Amino acid sequence: MVDAFFPATDNPVSDRYQDLVQRAQRDPEEFWLAQAQRLAWHTQPMHASRSDFTGDVRVSWYEDGRLNAAENCLDRHVLYQPDNAALIWQGQEDGHREVISYRELHARVCRLANVLRRLGVKKGDRVAIHLPMVAEGVISMLACARIGAVHVVLFGGFSAEGLAERLTDSGAVVVITADVARRGPKKIPSKTTMDEAIKLCGAQSAVRNVLVVPVTGADVPMQKGRDLSYAAEVALEIPDCPAEVMNACDPLFLLYTSGSTGRPKGLVHSTGGYLVWASFTQELVFDAKPTDVFWCTADTSWITGHTYVVYGPLVNGGTILVYEGLPSWPQPGRWWDVIDQNQVSVFYTSPTVIRAAMREDDSVVQSRSLSSLRVLGTVGEPISPEAWKWFYAEVGRNACPVVDTWWQTETGGVMITACAQNVAGKPGAAGLPLPGVAVTLTDAKGQDIEGEGEGLLCLAQSWPGQAMTLWQDHERFRKTYFTTCPGHYFSGDGARRDATGYYWITGRVDDVVNVSGHRIGTAEIEDAVAEDHAVVESAAVGVPHDLKGQALVVFVVPKAEGAFDATAVNKAVAAGVGRYAVPEKIYVVPDLPKTRSGKIVRRLLRKIAANDLDNMGDLSTLADPDIVAELIKLVAQQNG
Repeated sequence: MVDAFFPATDNPVSDRYQDLVQRAQRDPEEFWLAQAQRLAWHTQPMHASRSDFTGDVRVSWYEDGRLNAAENCLDRHVLYQPDNAALIWQGQEDGHREVISYRELHARVCRLANVLRRLGVKKGDRVAIHLPMVAEGVISMLACARIGAVHVVLFGGFSAEGLAERLTDSGAVVVITADVARRGPKKIPSKTTMDEAIKLCGAQSAVRNVLVVPVTGADVPMQKGRDLSYAAEVALEIPDCPAEVMNACDPLFLLYTSGSTGRPKGLVHSTGGYLVWASFTQELVFDAKPTDVFWCTADTSWITGHTYVVYGPLVNGGTILVYEGLPSWPQPGRWWDVIDQNQVSVFYTSPTVIRAAMREDDSVVQSRSLSSLRVLGTVGEPISPEAWKWFYAEVGRNACPVVDTWWQTETGGVMITACAQNVAGKPGAAGLPLPGVAVTLTDAKGQDIEGEGEGLLCLAQSWPGQAMTLWQDHERFRKTYFTTCPGHYFSGDGARRDATGYYWITGRVDDVVNVSGHRIGTAEIEDAVAEDHAVVESAAVGVPHDLKGQALVVFVVPKAEGAFDATAVNKAVAAGVGRYAVPEKIYVVPDLPKTRSGKIVRRLLRKIAANDLDNMGDLSTLADPDIVAELIKLVAQQNG
C-alpha cells in the first residue's frame, strides 16, 4: 500500500472541490445562499450570515427564512419517491428487521406529532427523547421538528442523576422513553431509571407526561395520569399533521455535551443553518447519493447521530440504517453481517470500533463479502495510521476511500476531512477544511500561524451548522468559545498543519503533558505507540511528578492476552517522538473508559494513575462503567 494518499493520485484535490473552496472564499454570502437551495422554504432567505464573533457574539444564519425540518426530511420526498426506503431498522436478534418507506415514515411521524399536540406540546416546548436505537427514536425527533418542539435526546445509559440534571435544565414537558432497552445480553431499565430521574427533579420537574415505547414488552410501572403507552396513543391519531412553519433561527434541538466536568452544556442548534450544513456535508464528504444505504453507527443521543443518522441523509433523500446491537454480539463480525444483509454502501463509525475489530482474527472480516461498500468514514477521535490502513485494506478491500472527519457537537457537522472522490486521505491526518470553513492556527498569544506549523485550532468565521448559544447561558457560550482567541471560535483542540495544508489533530489542549519543560501532546504519544503492532489501543496522560512537574503515563491495550513487552512501547515512543517522551509508567489493561460515542475519558485515567480516587464523577455516561473499578485494581497491582 502507498503511504501518501488513498487512493493514489497525482492530484489529491479535485477541480470541483477547489472550485467550491474558491467560490466560498470569493463571496461567502452568495455561496451560502446558493447552498440554501438544498432545502424547501416557505419563505426564501435573502441573507445568509449575520454572525459576529466579537462583543456579545452572535451566530445567525438565514434569519429571514422560514421552513420546517420534518417537511424537508419527509414531505418533499413523499411527493417524488414515496415507496423508496427511508429507514431500515434491524434489531440485534435475528428476524427483527423493518423497512420503512418515506410514505410510511411520514405517516408515523405525523401520528406521533398529533399525539404530542394533543398532550399540549407547543412550538418551543422541549421534549426529552430517551430511547435505544429503535425506529421510534428517529420518528420522535422528526415529530418534534414537525410541530416546532425542541427535542432533547438523552443517552440511554445516563444515570438517574444525569438524566435529572438535563431534564431540569431543559425544562422538558414530555418524555419519550423505552420500557426496557437491549444492549447485547444486557437489559437496560429505561423506564424505571427515568422514573427515578423525574423524582430527583422534584418541584423543578416540568414533565407532564411520559410516553413509553414497548421495546421489549416488559412490564414496567405506569403512573396513572402521567404515563402513557406510546403504541396506544399513536393508534388514536390520523397519519397527517400540518407542519409548524419555523424561523430559520428557531431552535431545532438542544444537545448536552458528554463527559464534561461541571454543569452540562446544552448546545442550541438552529433549524435552517443546521439543515443546510447537514445536507451539504453529508453529500460532499461521503459523495452521498439517494441510492445509498447510509449507516452511521453513532447513537442518536450524540451529535453524530443527529446529523448523519437522521437529518443529513434524510434531507438528501437517502436510506438510513439503524441497528440496535453491538459490533461483536452475539458473535464476532456481527456488524459485517449487517453490512452484507442490508447492502450498506457508506459505513461511518468510530476508531474504537475499528480497533476492536483489529483485535479479532482477520478471518472474521475476510469471510464477509462487504462488496456493497464504496465509502468508509471515521469520527469521534483521531485514528492512528495503522488503524486507518487496516480499515482501508480489510474492510474497504483497498478500494473504498476513507474519510477521517474532525468536528464537534458545537460545529453541527464535519469541518475538516478528506472527501470521497474529492480530497484524498492521508492515514492519521484529519484532512482539509471544507469549503467555507475558515480554519486558523494561533499561538498562545492569539496570533495567527502562517503556513506549516502547530498551534490552537480556531475558526475565523461562522458556518451554517454552528451552535447558536448555550441553553439559557449565552455568557457561558461567549466565555467558553470566544475569549481564548478573541474574534475566533476556539475549538479546544490543538492541530498541526503540514506543508500540503493538511491538518493533523494533536489532541485537546488540556491533553498536553509538560515534562521537564517539554510540552508533549498525548495524541502524538499515542500515534507513536500505535507503531507497535502488538498494541491495539493506548491512552497517554500526565500525572504530577515531584521532579519533572508532570510525568507521562500510558495505558496500553494489547492485541493479544498474555505476555506483553512494555519495552517495545518505550522504543516506539523514543523512535516516533524522542527519548524525552518515553513514559514514566506503562499500564497494561484490557480496555479504556470511553463514552458511548467512543471518546476516551482521560480525566478518569489521570485520576486512576495519580491514585486520586475521590470524586470520580458520574460514571453512567461511560459505555462500560465497570471498567473503572477494574482499572483501579489493575493499576494498584502493577504498582506493586
